[in-house]
Amino acid sequence: MENLLSPLTAVQAHLVYGLAWLSFGAVHSLLAGPWAKQRMEPAVGAYYRLSYNLFALFHIGAVGGLGLAALGGFPSYALEPPVESVLLGVSILGWVVLVLALREYDLGLFSGLSQVRAHRRGEPRPGEETLATGGMHRFVRHPLYLGVYLILWAGATDDFGVATAVWGSVYLALGTHFEEKKLVRLYGDAYRDYRNRVPALIPWKALGRGRA
Repeated sequence: MENLLSPLTAVQAHLVYGLAWLSFGAVHSLLAGPWAKQRMEPAVGAYYRLSYNLFALFHIGAVGGLGLAALGGFPSYALEPPVESVLLGVSILGWVVLVLALREYDLGLFSGLSQVRAHRRGEPRPGEETLATGGMHRFVRHPLYLGVYLILWAGATDDFGVATAVWGSVYLALGTHFEEKKLVRLYGDAYRDYRNRVPALIPWKALGRGRA
């Protein structure tokens, strides 16, 4: 694939992609915060969550497209077949974790569709989800993030994949920090107790019990 933003050097291409990720992280965090929600929700009402998710999908798609344009022309790494097999296994594991984790959420509330349906029926807007502690959440507090980490790093087979894994991991680390604060605000002591019992991303307690 020809580099569509040539004649950028590799350093310049990585910088362009990094700035694009920075824009996504900044805008996504701003819109997810209470300041933006208090000011924008009165205008969009029950459509706030759905609009937020659709805009996030559009934004991350634009970031990925820019990254491909900037870094897609650089060749893939020469990997040995065993390494490729391991990365494939890591990718499959990541998708399995992601799907199993999503089963623990109310996807209607998660996407914003339940809020829109309730609004159209003239029903009260649904409240927040209950604290998820079953399924994959028994082993790690953020299984969705764990799945994405595995998928990102399994795809680090060229400059674009490595840059996506690096910047995506930075974004997820910051997202975890803010998500923890949000969950404490929503669920209080129930989440603090859960946090004391279950690791954030690596199921080391479960692995330790398995070896015992």
